[in-house]
Amino acid sequence: MSKPAVSIVMGSDSDLEIMREAGKALEGFGIEYELDVTSAHRSPDRTAEFARRAAGRGIRIIIAGAGGAAHLAGVIAAHTTLPVIGVPIPSTSLNGLDSLLATVQMPAGIPVATVAIGKPGATNAGILAAQILGIADSIITQKLEAHKTKLAQSVEEKSRKLRGTS
Repeated sequence: MSKPAVSIVMGSDSDLEIMREAGKALEGFGIEYELDVTSAHRSPDRTAEFARRAAGRGIRIIIAGAGGAAHLAGVIAAHTTLPVIGVPIPSTSLNGLDSLLATVQMPAGIPVATVAIGKPGATNAGILAAQILGIADSIITQKLEAHKTKLAQSVEEKSRKLRGTS
């Protein structure tokens, strides 16, 4: 087993069901990843240390999912030069809007790529990580092209079925 290129972290293990979707997307492109829990608020020193050491461990991209105040991706981005993708988790009565705003509204100089709320966002985070890695990896690029082709074919099939021409 090779070293993971992507680290998927979440603020709580209750976020695992959503964040597994990022892992599934990465698996589809043959990309190794790791999963962990760290909290911007409950374990700030651990989170900062994780972020500072990630690149040295071979991690190339970090996907961070958090709900509520959702500071995890931003805190990680403050401590690393690696690309950080934030996944807002719908964990409060605001259904993830609070998490989205907290994740996307980063100050200039500390970028966090932010995807949609919940499972679709986690899936897209995995695909975005693959796209970033694919810049330097033609095998991943080919898998991404096949993925796009499969999406287009799915739409064509649905269209034919709807029109009754299948």
